[in-house]
Amino acid sequence: MTYEQVLDYLYQQLPMFQRIGNAAFKKSLDNIIALCDAMGNPQHTFKTIHVACTNGKGSSSHMLAAVLQESGYKTGLYTSPHLKSFTERVRINGAELPQQYLINFVENYKPLFEQVQPSFFEMTVALAFKYFADEQVDVAVIEVGLGGRLDSTNIITPEASLITNIGFDHQNLLGDTLQEIAGEKAGIIKAGVPATISLKQPEIETVFREKAAAVKAPLYFATDTYSVEPKSYSLEQQVFDVYKQSELYLPHLKLDLTGIYQRYNLPGVLQTIAILQDRGFMITESAIRNGLGNTKQLTGLKGRWQVLNYSPLTICDTGHNVDGINQILAQLHSLQPKQVHFVFGAVNDKDVTTILEMLPKNYSYYFCQAAIPRALAVDELTQKAAVVGLKGKSYSSVAEAIKAAKENAAADEVIFIGGSTFVVAEIEEL
Repeated sequence: MTYEQVLDYLYQQLPMFQRIGNAAFKKSLDNIIALCDAMGNPQHTFKTIHVACTNGKGSSSHMLAAVLQESGYKTGLYTSPHLKSFTERVRINGAELPQQYLINFVENYKPLFEQVQPSFFEMTVALAFKYFADEQVDVAVIEVGLGGRLDSTNIITPEASLITNIGFDHQNLLGDTLQEIAGEKAGIIKAGVPATISLKQPEIETVFREKAAAVKAPLYFATDTYSVEPKSYSLEQQVFDVYKQSELYLPHLKLDLTGIYQRYNLPGVLQTIAILQDRGFMITESAIRNGLGNTKQLTGLKGRWQVLNYSPLTICDTGHNVDGINQILAQLHSLQPKQVHFVFGAVNDKDVTTILEMLPKNYSYYFCQAAIPRALAVDELTQKAAVVGLKGKSYSSVAEAIKAAKENAAADEVIFIGGSTFVVAEIEEL
């Protein structure tokens, strides 16, 4: 099989949440257990860190991987979805999965897939575990795909678990209240394994306390120990003073991830690093500073408040739920733009009306739909936007919408591209 044939097989033969949505979500770990059993349970041959949440898990996973790389560990990183290439999902020390490995993997295990009938995600998780085992990584950062308790990644016993902030997303699968959603995320807390909650949210604190107590897992609310004070900000980096139990711990800490929401992720990342240090990982202050200051370069992270052009200033971000869009709007406001040209698309299983109601009425909108079955039809999106008073035009593709925004934006105005991970994925310059 060629690489293209393998990708076609994966996308066509196996249900894929990224493309079709809820129908691909399996509420059981049976398939991933069957796959990994047949492969010799590769997930037990290397150390892991497990990361879950509504927002921030991707950035937090990449930051942790970058720090571990800088500490000299051969570091695996599993994330989803990919933006440009399938191989982005599985990396070792920043290098993407080789295409030939994927070809061999599918050819070797095709009979197993046809027997087990796994989802696309289940197959991909098994692929990551097998690759990390074959390559003998020292440690792998494993990002949860959706939820936690029944996510295919939840068959590992990690060194540490990290849950960042909890918000509303995928309610039809995870629950209609923050407590229900938190309960699903808390499912990654394992017996005796230290767990960190990045942000203490009073309305769901007891959910994590009860789960941790039930399985006798040490529990840390990162903001009880770490606080961050923003010192400076540019489009390339932001700088914080970090305090540990009210004493200055990391003065002038630089992050190359520039979204203001990183201030909520940073305490959880630092608390997890402290846990790893207690568990024997040799992580120096220098490694922390170099890793956090160069996360994008070390891990290949894209699409998080990423500057694509400076004239006009063009930025993209994959934030796509209420909390994520809130942070994006705050950051756009901080730029004090003369005008914002907003290229916006959504998927059909999100609460799009709530998000549209949040968007400023004075922006110029370019509505579009990504080239996936799960995308919300642009005509429907434009109609919903008009109902809440947003003015804009509709375009048949992301590329057409971006082209129109570029034609209309003056040099001193701002173009923002987002609303969905899949809109960002179709940006040519990315």
